[in-house]
Amino acid sequence: MTEHQTTTPTSTPGSEPEGSEPAPAPAVAPAVAEKKARKGKGEGEARPTVQQLTEVQRNSMILPGDAMVREGMNWFVLRVASNKESAVRDTLLRKVQIESMGHLVGRILVPTEKSRVVKNGKSKTLETKLYPGYCFVEMKLEDDGRIPQDVFFLIKETTGVGDFVGTKGRPTPMKTHEIEKMQAASMRVEDQPQIKLVFVKGENVNITDGPFQGFEGTVDELLPEKGLVRVLVTIFGRQAPVELQEWQLAKPENT
Repeated sequence: MTEHQTTTPTSTPGSEPEGSEPAPAPAVAPAVAEKKARKGKGEGEARPTVQQLTEVQRNSMILPGDAMVREGMNWFVLRVASNKESAVRDTLLRKVQIESMGHLVGRILVPTEKSRVVKNGKSKTLETKLYPGYCFVEMKLEDDGRIPQDVFFLIKETTGVGDFVGTKGRPTPMKTHEIEKMQAASMRVEDQPQIKLVFVKGENVNITDGPFQGFEGTVDELLPEKGLVRVLVTIFGRQAPVELQEWQLAKPENT
């Protein structure tokens, strides 16, 4: 390269010449901002408001006050590959937005349940899909009950998608009580998830750790807000209540 030739350098973070002004940081994508807000909840970071949600985010959840079914549409059940439910939902919503098909396809939901478990003294939040292998799609059909051709190919050409529940080309609309149950499970929960304990009142347990290790007892009360289980243990011929962490207990091997 001769001295008079110039090129336009491609700058990367941290590669700016010494003394030059650093390039402005790229704007955080809405989806990333939403993820960070969820991760930081409880640590002083506010979750985004409804007005701050993108169209894709907005159509992946049910919010208080939402109509059960949008005008001219209905809800349908779509079979998808196991463990690909969220990926299929996100891909379909982006494709609907890109192709401007929002008047034909509305919300797409993957209902989940959040719970906290305590293990080895540490609390962990788990998110479990309530309907593994399925997505719920709000969609407008043709007058003869068929899926519009453009919508059909948009959905069927998405990796991980199976068939709609119903006859071929004519999916069966969900009934009102089914929609209500599905939407209740899809409501956006603002509160911290409750701790979910695996034991039940009256169940026999073995104590595997702590001062009472080796003792047997009976579950007397569950204290999910503390992550504790109150167990009745027989000590010197008398029953005494002992509060233990769930991970300090085990079910008898013969159960």
